[in-house]
Parts: sequence; structure tokens; C-alpha cells
Amino acid sequence: MSISSPSAPPVQPASIVPTQDGPGGIRFDFNDGCRVLLPAGNWHVVLKDLDTHTILFSEDVSQGIVQSIKRYYLRYQIEITKDGEPFFTYEMDLKDQPILVRMREGGIGDHLAWFGQVAEFARKHECRLTCMVRPDIASLLIPVYPYIRLVSTEEEAGKDYYASYKVLIFYNDVARNHSPVDYREAGLENNAALILGLSRTSRPPDVDVMEGGRPLAERYVCIATQATSQNKYWNNPFGWVETIRFLKNHGYRVICIDRSRVNGVGTIWNNIPYGAEDFTGALPLAERARWLRHAEFFIGLSSGLSWLAWAVGTPIVLISGFTRPDNEFETPYRVINWNACNGCSNDIRCQLDPADYLWCPRQSGTDKQFECTRLISSQQVIDTIMKIPDFEGVSE
Repeated sequence: MSISSPSAPPVQPASIVPTQDGPGGIRFDFNDGCRVLLPAGNWHVVLKDLDTHTILFSEDVSQGIVQSIKRYYLRYQIEITKDGEPFFTYEMDLKDQPILVRMREGGIGDHLAWFGQVAEFARKHECRLTCMVRPDIASLLIPVYPYIRLVSTEEEAGKDYYASYKVLIFYNDVARNHSPVDYREAGLENNAALILGLSRTSRPPDVDVMEGGRPLAERYVCIATQATSQNKYWNNPFGWVETIRFLKNHGYRVICIDRSRVNGVGTIWNNIPYGAEDFTGALPLAERARWLRHAEFFIGLSSGLSWLAWAVGTPIVLISGFTRPDNEFETPYRVINWNACNGCSNDIRCQLDPADYLWCPRQSGTDKQFECTRLISSQQVIDTIMKIPDFEGVSE
């Protein structure tokens, strides 16, 4: 990702004409920062952040486009003089305006972590919001968010927005131009809140739950054991097997709801754990939400189905050492071994390489690789399960 110079907004030829008309041939908008396009003349442009009363830019401009460096939400004011005289002043106001939020590139967990913040942004500003998301996420949200237009492509989104924002993970954003706080320090939910200028408050999204009610008459627990990289797995080779045995001995059916029963790369492959019932497959997320809503509880990793369980309100035992607890939602049943190496995902000294399936920045190539979860014992997870108030701990 290229980073602009932090000294001043670039003045450059316009690649896309701003969408809003101003006087004297001026055009402006708030797409990817504050943009002002000026015809030839003797202009002076001032850009202000109204909420902090900070002047962000103040320079003479002969013509061309001025674009702010900061691309996250700020409440801008534009002040323009011509030939030394006041000419145009404008305060940004999103009410009733068409606004676009792009977060299409994020994973399932990213989308669910972020969308509650997007919905709050729409409510707060009373704007006409379009949000670009993955198609599977769109189908999960459209039935419960009729006041937000959900699309999956640039063609569907269209153009001519008053303002637009990107809610994503920005790697190498050293100057903090795309998010005011490094994503590793912010945590997943707060990353979206800060980009959109909201308070750091947890805001679970509402999601569509497929009709049909409880899918099993017996008590059951859902688990999800697969992830997008090996550092997110529970790398204790006995962990799942011993935990599943414990649950089955206490009368629970253990249902694996991963999309894939086998996942990995090269010579590293992860299989559905022995003893779990195989309900894997590419089912709609609304159907997964139905299974999660009626489960006694859910056991998962730092991955998308854990965020889906959070959205439907299921008690969650979350096993992770790759991330710190503040990276995910709050759950009283978080499992981490602080005695092992941990938290590299949220360490600003460690730059994630998403293309490296075996990324382990501190211990790679040593016998400590992935010890963050390898040293999480099944007994620690079982002890955590037994803290769930509705857990029935009488063995058969």
C-alpha cells in the first residue's frame, strides 16, 4: 500500500472529478478524504477538522485538485478565498447524503466485526448508506438491514457519492493515514469504529437466522476447528479429541460446522477432529446461524464462525494465542496461555504476511513454533467450559 507524504495533501491532476458543485467552477466531495477541484485562479484553500478545531491544510493553489492525506472519517470544513477575498465556505454534513462504505475484501469475521459499526454510522449520521460486502455476507444482512443498501461489486455500488470510506485492515500504514490507530492495537471491532469516527463500543450486528427452529432434539455443542492460517488453529494435537470426549461423556452431541472438513497447504493438513459429527459443507451462513442460536454453546478459534456465534448471542469458548483477547469480542470464556509466546497478531513489531500460511514471526523454524496454542491444554479448555452457567456437568 502506498503512503502519501505526511507534510501536506497532494496537489495533482484530478483522476476522478469530485461529485459536488460549488461556485465559480469549484467541485468538491469527501470520497477517499476531502477533495477540492479548482479552476485556474488565485486561490487559497484551508481544510479544517471541525471536531478538533485543527487546520489540516492551508496553502495557495493556482488550480488542480487538493486531497487530504487522512482518508478515514473526519468532519471537514472547506474555506476558500479568491484574490484574497472570502469566496466559499462549506461544512461537511452527511445527513440525507449518499455515502459508500467499502469492506468487500474482508473475511467473514472482519465483516461481522465491522458491520455493527457501519450500521451505527448510518444511524448516527442519518445518511443514505451503501455498503459493499461479500455476497455471502450480503445475504446474511439484507433481511435485517432494509435501510442499508448492500452490494458486492463496484458496478452495483455505482458512483456519485457525497462521501466514501474504506473499512479494511491497512498493512504498512505507518503514517496512520487510513486509520487513526494501527489495526494491531485497535482490535478488530475498534478498527472499524475508529475509521468511521465512532466511540470504542462493541456493536454486534443483527443477522438473518434461517427458519426451522432447533435442528436437534438432544443437547448439542457446535465447534469450528478450521481457520485461514495455521497460527489460528488449536495446535495441541490432543486438544480437540480430549475435549470432544469430555463433552460426549457429559451427554452432549458435538457438531462440527466448518465449511471444510480438511484444510491446509503443502504437507500441512488439518482434519475434522475424531469424535465430532460431520456437519461440514458450504451451507448458507443463515443456516449456520440457526445451528449456533440453538446450541448450548460454541467452541471456536479466532475465525469467522466465532464472530457469527457472537452475532447470534451464543456463549463462546474462544481458543486463541495468535491474537490477544482484546482483538476479538468480549467473552468470559476466552482461553489463552499467557505462559506461552502469544499475541503476535496484535504486536506492532510483527507485520503479518497474509500470504504465509505458516506465519509465526517469533518462533518460526524452532521447536516453539505455534506454541501459543500448542501449549493450550485440553484441561484448560475443559475448565473453561465448566464455568458456563448452563453447563450440565454430570457425566453419564
